[in-house]
Amino acid sequence: MNQEEIKEKLSAAFSPEVVQAAVEFHGEIYVTVTAEKIREVCSFLRDDPDLAFDFLSFVGAVDRYMTKPRFEVVYQLYSLKKNHRFRIKALIDETEEAPAAIDSVVKIWPTAEWHERETAEMFGIVFNDHPDPRKLLLPEQWAVHPLRKDFSVLGNDQDTPDLPRRAGN
Repeated sequence: MNQEEIKEKLSAAFSPEVVQAAVEFHGEIYVTVTAEKIREVCSFLRDDPDLAFDFLSFVGAVDRYMTKPRFEVVYQLYSLKKNHRFRIKALIDETEEAPAAIDSVVKIWPTAEWHERETAEMFGIVFNDHPDPRKLLLPEQWAVHPLRKDFSVLGNDQDTPDLPRRAGN
């Protein structure tokens, strides 16, 4: 199947409230889906015999700082059986009371485990029901998220006390 056919099949299976948008960019299509249905959409993409997306190659995020909702969570899928690729996105936001959160897809694709952990650590996004939410890369005491656009490249003494400092910074 080509990406247009994949998009059409997904749009036929879910309401416009779930499959919210489809965009073509540089010959590739990505679909934005509602975050509340991410597991349902991902299960469909894996289990439908025509789609058979049996491999999640990447989960990451984009910080759209100053835009609401603030974050895009991006899933890049591949079918080993059908030799096709597809990308879906979900938009999520944070509030003063709660961090940005989305359901984990580790139960659908085990490869999501480390991708979600890295994304959580770098952006501060919570993956609900993740089996192992420990940090991978940063010191345990750091409470900052370095890939957020509002993160200071120089760090500061409170959030990143173990970073080397240059004179004048």
